[in-house]
Amino acid sequence: MKVKSRVQLRKNVKNKMLKELVSTFGEELSYLEDKTLEKITLEEYSLILVDGKPLLFEIEGHLFPTVRGALEMGLQKRIVTVDKGAIRFVSNGADIMAPGVAAADPEIKKGDFVIIVEETHQKPLAIGKAIMGGPEMVEATSGKAIKSITHVGDKLWNTEF
Repeated sequence: MKVKSRVQLRKNVKNKMLKELVSTFGEELSYLEDKTLEKITLEEYSLILVDGKPLLFEIEGHLFPTVRGALEMGLQKRIVTVDKGAIRFVSNGADIMAPGVAAADPEIKKGDFVIIVEETHQKPLAIGKAIMGGPEMVEATSGKAIKSITHVGDKLWNTEF
């Protein structure tokens, strides 16, 4: 990935981002106030480095954790759990089909960005965009539930700075 620019965020920009994150995920992200945040503009995404680690990225004007960020921050909201049979496909970047969804945050609405985790250890596998609401995902017996955006092992996961 080619880096177009890299800048440290000013306090007012950082505070605005943190406010958005805390409103989405809760107070557990307020610890980011004490961290150094840098914005890296790449060809496809803008990444936010937290103390040099790519933990957040901008997508469609929203800030959301990367898979690595979801893993390190231990977030509890916007979670969709997939069963064991779906892990191999999700880890390879496949969209998530409704029959593979074991559980979903009931507050998820169509169009929300979500964190896909596996059933046994609750480890993040991918980040995606909900095609249906949380309760609907769990009840549906067919169709796509989530469009995959980034997953474990892709170029965003492997990015180092």
